[in-house]
This record gives sequence, structure tokens and C-alpha cells, in this order.
Amino acid sequence: MVRTGMLALVLYSLGHFFIDLYSSAVGAFQPLLVDKLHFTLTQAGILGGVMVFSGSFLQPAYGYLSDRFHSRLFSVLAPAVAGVFIALLGLAWNFWTAAALVLAGGAGIASFHPQASARATLGLHTNRGRWMAVFISSGSLGLAAGPTYFASIIQWLGMERSYVAAIPGVIVSVMLLLCLRQPAHLEGARHRKFELAPLRAVWKPLTILHVLVVLRSAVQIVFSQFLPLYLYRERGFTLIQATAALSMYQVAGALGGFAGGHMQDRFGGRRVILFSMIASVPLLALFFFGHGIASLAGLAIGGLILLFTVPVNVVMAQDLAPSQAGTVSALMMGFAWGVAGLIFIPIIGWASDRLSMQTTMSSLIIFPLIGFFFTLALPKERKNR
Repeated sequence: MVRTGMLALVLYSLGHFFIDLYSSAVGAFQPLLVDKLHFTLTQAGILGGVMVFSGSFLQPAYGYLSDRFHSRLFSVLAPAVAGVFIALLGLAWNFWTAAALVLAGGAGIASFHPQASARATLGLHTNRGRWMAVFISSGSLGLAAGPTYFASIIQWLGMERSYVAAIPGVIVSVMLLLCLRQPAHLEGARHRKFELAPLRAVWKPLTILHVLVVLRSAVQIVFSQFLPLYLYRERGFTLIQATAALSMYQVAGALGGFAGGHMQDRFGGRRVILFSMIASVPLLALFFFGHGIASLAGLAIGGLILLFTVPVNVVMAQDLAPSQAGTVSALMMGFAWGVAGLIFIPIIGWASDRLSMQTTMSSLIIFPLIGFFFTLALPKERKNR
């Protein structure tokens, strides 16, 4: 059972890497689309919002369908769907074409996350925080690699050949289709009734966890969408330097997520969230208001600490409602991310057209501070062994 569980963890982690690699592509494409198709910053923000709506906000719908029908196709076909449509962005000829491609690619991203996060640790009954951190961190590494991956392909092959970037996603889908099997305890459970009662029973801590993820995601998703554009336009970075800075931030976040899972097993999720929220604030402030190496160090270390909470929130939610693992995983990952993105990406784009990106983006550092006070309302827990 452990061996089967470890195989599923490895395969789903591989899929998560490439799914999130494609989900981060819009941030890399935006500076080029702004130049090529003359997008306004508001349109760039809306395009990011479309990705968030399709790839994140709709995840609870896929979580519900996954919990009810249990078809593995929700996750195994997703990398190919995401890869093909997102990689075609370089061929978009206007804003509406770009939005349609992002909408279709986002469907693959949304269908993967709920089912994969619910099944990645099946059969691994000890140290779930650690194993969930492996799965989550693989996605964070994909987010980190995505901007540089797409920027490199575009630089070497040109925008008109960006479709080459879809190849890894198609290969991964074939691997998942051939190697992943339906979990034994779900065979024959194709139409199990969705149960709302387990969610109702824990609505208060679930709501607090959801708010915490929204606050963290407001920072995370705006950085993912706008950091290259901000560094490129306002701080004099080249495109490669700007996407490399985003990759550095995402790699630090991946390491932070992995560390956060280990810390949860040792100290408990509530303590990890409290530390993450309060300690990330001065470091992110250093990035926005500092200079040179110190500024970049603030970005990297602040991202590392802020993203301690990514696996912690998911495991805490799954422990609250284990029978609806796909649904609560979607609420903690995609839906919360989607709410943050739908609200703050367009607002940041709109406000940046009128003020400056420095002003609008730096204002986000107050969100982790707010999250610290929300975390105080979570019930205290015993340390996980």
C-alpha cells in the first residue's frame, strides 16, 4: 500500500509541476503581449483575471464532480489540455483570442488540482504534512520554472513558435494515463452522493482557513502575474532578469512550502501560519523599499516564509472534512486563489494605470499582517506526531 501510495505521489507531483508551469505562463507572456498587441495594463490585468477564473475560481466545481464521479480523467488529461491551449498564446492576434486561449487552458489547470491533491497522499498515513508539502512544492517549482521556460522558448524560437512549449504537458498526460490506476476503494463508487453535512459541521474553522488563503494568495497571485511587468517597467530590469526574479521568488516559495509541511508535523499548523504571516511583512517591505541585493533578498526570503502555509492550509482542511477531500482541497487551493485573483489582479491593473505599480503592489504587504490576526481565531491544536 505504501509503495502504491508513493508511486501516486510521485506521478501526481510530476503532473503538478507541469500544470503549475503552464499556469504561470501568462505572467511571462504579458510584457510581450503588451508590446505586440498594445494591451493596456487594465487589459493585462483582465487577462490574468481570466486565468484565475478558469484555472482557480472554478476548481470547487471540479472538486465536486471529482468527489462524485471519481474518474481519473479529471487529473490525467489536464496537463495536455493546459499545455496545448496556453502554449498557443504566442499566436494570439488580439485580446479576445488571448482570453479564449487562457480560458480553455485554465480548464485543464482547474480540473487537475482538486482530484490530484485529494489522491496524492492516499496510502501514506503518517507525516501527511510532509508528503503534502512534496506535492505542493512540486507545483511551486513549476510556477518558478514557468516564466523562465516560456521566456526562453520565445527568445529562441519566437512568439510564433510558442506552441513547442506544449510538448511536456502532452507527454506527462500520456504517462499519467498509462501509469495511474483508480484507487481500489473508489472502484464502483461512480455516483456517490455529495455530502454537505461534513462541511457544515466545521464551517467556522474552514471559513477562517479560506480567508487566510485569500489573504496570502492576494500577494502570491499578483506577484505571479505582475512581478515581471513591474520590474521591467519601473525598475529597469530586462525581460530575462525580470522573469528570473519571479522564478527566484517561486523557487523560494517552493522551498517554503516544503519546509512548512515539515514544520506542521512538528509544531502544528496554527503556529506555522502565525509565524509565516507576521514574519513575511518586514521582508516584503524590504523588497519594495530597499535596493540592490538587499531588495532581492527580501523578495526571496519573504516569499519563502509567506508560502510556509500552502500545504498547511490544505492538510488542516482535509483533516476537518476527510470525506470531502476533493472539495475542501479546491476551496483551499483553487477557489481561494481564484477569489483573490478575480478581485486583486484587475484592481492592481486598473490602479496601476492611474497611480504606479510601485504604489499599488507595495500596498499588498499589509495583507499578511491582517492574516496574523485572523489566525488567532483558529482553535489551538495539539502538535502532530
